[in-house]
Amino acid sequence: MDSKAQVYGIKNCDTVKKALKWLTQNDIAFDFHDFKKEAPTEELVSLWLELIGPKTLVNQRGTTWRKLDESQKSLELSAKLVQLLVENSSIIKRPVLKHSGNWSVGFKAEIWQKLFGK
Repeated sequence: MDSKAQVYGIKNCDTVKKALKWLTQNDIAFDFHDFKKEAPTEELVSLWLELIGPKTLVNQRGTTWRKLDESQKSLELSAKLVQLLVENSSIIKRPVLKHSGNWSVGFKAEIWQKLFGK
């Protein structure tokens, strides 16, 4: 099992900045995967959709989502949804965190404190 936390997101996202700062302040080792430099793979997005679910994973409040036409906004698990998220990773809620086999989406210090036993 990987001892380092894996954090996925966009470096200039305010929520991701808060999350990375929290990890650093709590001396938690992590690898950061920036969607702008390294788009998530179809396999990874499929895994997230299966384990986390589209309602949690998809950021329906963001401008990228709102700009999509109605035919693209189906949250049904499908190859189309996977492809949409791979091609438009800014639609994925951030950050996505993996630690000790557990996944979390978004940043709430209280939740991460429990997750990391802090």
